[in-house]
Amino acid sequence: MSRPLAGPQGLLRTLNGRAILEALARSGPQTRSELMSATGLSRTAVTQVLRMLENAGAVASAGLDRDTRGPAAGRVALHPRLGFAVAVHVDHHAAHVVLVDAGGTVRAEEHAPFTEAEDRVTHIVSLVERCRRTVKAAKGAVHLAVVGVPGIVTADGGIRDDLGPDGGAFRAALSTALDCPVRIENDVNLAALAELTAGEGAVLASFALLLLDDGLGAGIVIDGALHRGFSGVAGEVMYLPQTPIPIGAPLVGDAVVGDLALGAGRDPGASFADHLEAAVRGDAAALRIVSEIARRIVLVAGSVGLVLDPEAFILSGEAAHPALVAAIVRIAGEYEAQLPLRFLVSSFGPEAPLVGAVNEAAVALRGELFTRILTPASQAGR
Repeated sequence: MSRPLAGPQGLLRTLNGRAILEALARSGPQTRSELMSATGLSRTAVTQVLRMLENAGAVASAGLDRDTRGPAAGRVALHPRLGFAVAVHVDHHAAHVVLVDAGGTVRAEEHAPFTEAEDRVTHIVSLVERCRRTVKAAKGAVHLAVVGVPGIVTADGGIRDDLGPDGGAFRAALSTALDCPVRIENDVNLAALAELTAGEGAVLASFALLLLDDGLGAGIVIDGALHRGFSGVAGEVMYLPQTPIPIGAPLVGDAVVGDLALGAGRDPGASFADHLEAAVRGDAAALRIVSEIARRIVLVAGSVGLVLDPEAFILSGEAAHPALVAAIVRIAGEYEAQLPLRFLVSSFGPEAPLVGAVNEAAVALRGELFTRILTPASQAGR
């Protein structure tokens, strides 16, 4: 005869507490009845757990529900002073900082270009402080930060970019300045995580996100998981060999666009965005530049496709511009008989890395806060 499952009451309270906290984070303020429906717990269990969470300062009253029939029921929500996480996207020109709460709500954001007077850490910290000043009654602490940067990010948080490997110096300095743990992630990988969580990649088992900005990078998802590679170098597709481009030479970038513009008779100092807009207007020289960049992206996709065979390629950053998307689809059609390639457009455009950082920061914040809140209850039940 089998025995019914049983366990310590402390463990049960911890599991029920996490279920209620996750429901409040996911759906916002709720009544006890709504929490019963969301978690499957009894009214008695919900009442007991809410009392525990209130005593721990984890939840607070959030007014009355006057929309349903019958007596007004009280709503509860995550306590507004639980604290925040910081999500940051750093590119070669500016930093974009977002303050996010445990429910994933963006509470404030600031964006500003780098200046010669400030280093990257000082600049980011100043933007975080500006965010905190704009949030009314923001008494909660900043518990952690997720920062997306261009370049290769090693497993220990070091950055290998055009300035060389930093051995984790940037992360250590930012962690000290913010007085909280900091996670560094490649910006293209964060864009891929954004698509995997709530974008075009959410319904795909595997895909490669191709993000075109100052360079071309790929975020690779295999069987629903981000693939970073052994040393963090997975996705550095900008240097894949293409005839007649020498091995190790960049396929795209400002210098490449400048050379193509010079050959096409356009201003070599103009940005690729300028050429894209000119292509939309029908400028023949701009169309040739866009077609050449599209051809290189298609060949990159073909190389990746032959090795990994993803379901689709998601175009992000400037690669999502309608003029470039049209050129990519047209050129890919020329290779369809040999290698079919499916292209989709990012759900988040240029904001994809920041969206990924916000999502990851909110998930990490919930994990830290909920564990901290529920650990005393778990220990008490031992």
